[in-house]
Amino acid sequence: MSEPKEAAPATLLVFSDDWGRHPSSCQHLVRRLLPRYPVLWVNTIGMRRLALDHITFCRGIQKLRSWASPRVPRPADEPAADNPRVLNPRMWPTFGPVVGRRLNARLLCRQLAPILQAARRPVVAVTTVPIVADLVGRLPVDRWVYYCVDDFSKWPSLDRSAIEPMEERLARRADVLIAVSEKLQDRLAAWGRASELLTHGVDLARWRDVADESPAELARLARPLVLFWGSIDWQMDVGFVRRLADDLSRGTMAFVGPRSDEPAELFAIPRVVHVPAVPYARLPAFAREADVLVMPYLDAPGLRESQPLKLKEYLASGKPAVVRDLPANRAWADALDLVATPEEFSARVRQRLAEGLPTAQAVARRRLAGEDWTDKAARFEQLAVFQPIDSHRDDEVAHAE
Repeated sequence: MSEPKEAAPATLLVFSDDWGRHPSSCQHLVRRLLPRYPVLWVNTIGMRRLALDHITFCRGIQKLRSWASPRVPRPADEPAADNPRVLNPRMWPTFGPVVGRRLNARLLCRQLAPILQAARRPVVAVTTVPIVADLVGRLPVDRWVYYCVDDFSKWPSLDRSAIEPMEERLARRADVLIAVSEKLQDRLAAWGRASELLTHGVDLARWRDVADESPAELARLARPLVLFWGSIDWQMDVGFVRRLADDLSRGTMAFVGPRSDEPAELFAIPRVVHVPAVPYARLPAFAREADVLVMPYLDAPGLRESQPLKLKEYLASGKPAVVRDLPANRAWADALDLVATPEEFSARVRQRLAEGLPTAQAVARRRLAGEDWTDKAARFEQLAVFQPIDSHRDDEVAHAE
C-alpha cells in the first residue's frame, strides 16, 4: 500500500464516542494519525432515547461532569498529551423532536466555529455519528467524511425517529463515505451514494506481546473457561448461553465488560458469571487464561450490518473462537467456527474445549498480518484526507433537498 510522503497541512475534527471511554475503531485509527495531524475530538451526548432508567441517569451524570471539568480520561498506559484536544460542548439532551435537533445544531456551531476558525486549514471533519448532519455547510469545514460503523437505526435503545433522517441527510451531503461492512455499503447505496469499504483492524503487537499477568478476577473461576468480552447488552442470545451451560458438566462462562440492558435472566444461568470491565491493555492476558472465546450474539437487525470489533482480536489471541454466523464474520469462516443455533453453539464450544484450535484454522489466521490498525489507518488517511471531493456532490445535495 502506498502512503503519502508527507502529511497534508490539515486539522482533523472528529465526532465520535467519548475519547478514552472504550477502544472504538475510530479511536484506533485516530491514535495512529496523531503524529501527523492535530486532532480536535468532540465528545457528544450520544443517541439514546430519553428514559427514566439507570443507564440514562449514569450517562447524564457523566456528561455533566465532563462539561464541568476539562480533565480527559485516558487509559492507564497512555501518557497525558495535548493531541488530541478533547472538546466537551454543552448540548441539549436529545435530538428529537425537531426543536432539539435545531437547538443542538445552534449550540454546536456557536461553540465549535470559533475554535475551527483558528485551526490549521484545511479542516477535515470525520464523524461516526449521524447527529452532526445539520452542521454540514454551517461549520467552517473543508471536507466531511462519514465513517459508517453501525446501522444505529436498528439499535433498540437509540432514538430511531431522530437518527434515521439525520443519517440520510449526512450520507447525501458528506464528501467521502467509508463503511466497515458490505451491508453498511448497501445501506448507503440506497441513498444514492457509493462508499469505500474499510473493515476493522487489530493491534497485532498488543496480542503478540502479552503481559505476564494472571488476572485475579479469573483466579477463582472453575475451569475450563469460556470467555466473552465487550458490551454486555441486548445483543446477547440467552438461548445460546443457556444451552451451553446446560451441556457443560464443569467450568465457567465469563462475560467481561460493562452491563447495560442485557437480558434479565443472563446471569441467573448456572455457570455464567460477570466480570466488570477491565482496561483494554489487559484483555490479552484475559484471553490467555481462556480455553475458548465466544460471541453468542443474536441474529438480529443492527447486528447483521455491523462488524464486531473484537473478531480479529479473538483470532489474534491464538485461542479457539466460536461465533454467531453473521455476515461480517463469514470472511473468516476458515479461521473460526460459525454457528447458527444453540445446539451448534454448544456442540462446537465443547469440541474446541476437548480438541483445541485446529491446525487449519491456525494457518488461516496468518492473513491477519495484513489487518493491523497501522495499515488500516494509512488507508483511512488516503480516503479521508487525500481523496478528491466528488464533483457531483453539490448536485446530489440540491436534488436531495
